[in-house]
Amino acid sequence: MDSNKESLCEEAYFNTFYKDHFQSANNFAYYKCGDQTSALDLVQDAFSKIWENCSSIDFTKAKTYLFTTVNNLFLNTVKHQKVVMNYAKAAPYIDTNNESPEYILEEEEFKKKLQNAIASLSDIQREVFLMNRIDGKKYREIAEILDISQKAVEKRMSGALKILREQIENI
Repeated sequence: MDSNKESLCEEAYFNTFYKDHFQSANNFAYYKCGDQTSALDLVQDAFSKIWENCSSIDFTKAKTYLFTTVNNLFLNTVKHQKVVMNYAKAAPYIDTNNESPEYILEEEEFKKKLQNAIASLSDIQREVFLMNRIDGKKYREIAEILDISQKAVEKRMSGALKILREQIENI
């Protein structure tokens, strides 16, 4: 592609960019707001802004621009709201392993404990923890996406793990 700025404005290239980064941006938005519908709205709005401003966005920084836009949209829409993680209701348990009812009950109790512990983390700790543990992002990648230092990511992760260890035995 000859001109990076023009290529983002080409529909075929934009569609490829969308497909390559949609899931990652959607996960990021979900970790921010804790609601799948709201996350989808944030991501769609961010991609709309990219399309509208395609000629002024540096091709090499398009992914960073996407995540920054999602983050800014999130901050604008939930400025005065407390962010709480809402987990989707688990599908009914299908016993394919012939587990005992006691084991299944203990597993469900542990899941609830873990969900509550994750929800109790501060927004910044939860965001870093989930990006690392669910998306498998390295601290360096998280630092770039959030526009913070790698040391800040390490500190947030350390704090999150300390809280989780305190709240959940045998984690």
